[in-house]
Amino acid sequence: MTTIEFDAERSYDAERFSAIEAFRSGRMKVVCGFFEPGQFIPVHAPGSDVVIEVRSGTGVVRDGETEHRVEAGDIVVVEADTDRGIKADDDSRLEALLVTAPPPTDAEHEPVRTGLQTSEFDPHEDTE
Repeated sequence: MTTIEFDAERSYDAERFSAIEAFRSGRMKVVCGFFEPGQFIPVHAPGSDVVIEVRSGTGVVRDGETEHRVEAGDIVVVEADTDRGIKADDDSRLEALLVTAPPPTDAEHEPVRTGLQTSEFDPHEDTE
């Protein structure tokens, strides 16, 4: 059995969101995500489902073309192959537990890297 002590994993990075991998198998990946105000995981559409449990703070979760307001206690599920991203509000830290199944591939995370390098929540928004 794997236990996750969310509070013990807490780590913030002034430059970008902090993703602490708590568990990984061939079928699932569990990450503790810590976002300073305004930080985000850029929009991308990997071939995996994701469950996002917001533990504290406020922000938005992109699900396809829709942005849903989220706060502590909310649980959001986004299906595979659907555009998704997470962004903390500009005035709030956000903490979330993210469970993806199966784990996204490195290639599927290229839009995440691009968005972080260009500071764009939706790195392909201007190209559509």
